[in-house]
Amino acid sequence: MRDRSSTRPGAGDHHARRAAQLLAGLVLYALSMAMLLHAALGSMPWDVLSQGVARHVPLSIGGVTLVTGLLVLLCWIPLRQRPGVGTVANVVVISALVDPFLALLDRLPADLPLLARVGLAIGGVLLNAVATASYIGARLGPGPRDGLMTGLVRRTGRSVRLVRSAIEVTVVLSGWALGGTAGLATVLYALAIGPLVHVLLPVLSVPVPPAPDELPAVDASSAGAVRSADEGVRTGTRPGRPAASAAAAGASGTRG
Repeated sequence: MRDRSSTRPGAGDHHARRAAQLLAGLVLYALSMAMLLHAALGSMPWDVLSQGVARHVPLSIGGVTLVTGLLVLLCWIPLRQRPGVGTVANVVVISALVDPFLALLDRLPADLPLLARVGLAIGGVLLNAVATASYIGARLGPGPRDGLMTGLVRRTGRSVRLVRSAIEVTVVLSGWALGGTAGLATVLYALAIGPLVHVLLPVLSVPVPPAPDELPAVDASSAGAVRSADEGVRTGTRPGRPAASAAAAGASGTRG
């Protein structure tokens, strides 16, 4: 018979860290999107599509990002993907913050030199890698586009690389045809983001605490031994030795 605890030690702190890391990752993701968009040297694949659509509808980049995210989530239904808290937060937080970050970057000089724009684009790629590893490492659910990819991998049996490449090539070409900006930064992002996240994810993944079934268990014999030892401390006996014998030994002047 095992005596198991129904709660995990430090569960509150663990959940708080996951939530904080998720939020920080999504905020940084929105900032990295704005950096690449403002550099105007090519955007992330899905942002090329958002730019192109925004040229033809009365919505901002943030508005198009929100609508796109919701439409992608609808594609999860036939793929039988299950969203998490992080999935919903991904759509809401990034869509809400990308426009304010773009407005903030618009305060920079309008005629930024090419070197500054290159630096802004490279910084956006690096920051996006940190942001992606942070929100994935929080383990609260994938982003809508990541879930679409993993769902298609599971249903088709194709490799992750093939499915991801097919999705991103499709959205880039569609966005470019609609007037989105695809350029050297788009290529840099496509080539660098995978290896960067691969390096950062082990560092930023929140450790999973042991489940109650995995915690050390105390069986009945061990519990009996502990109780016996406790009684021995109180009565001056050794574990398993009768208290009366100890009293007799004490009266005769011998040590137990």
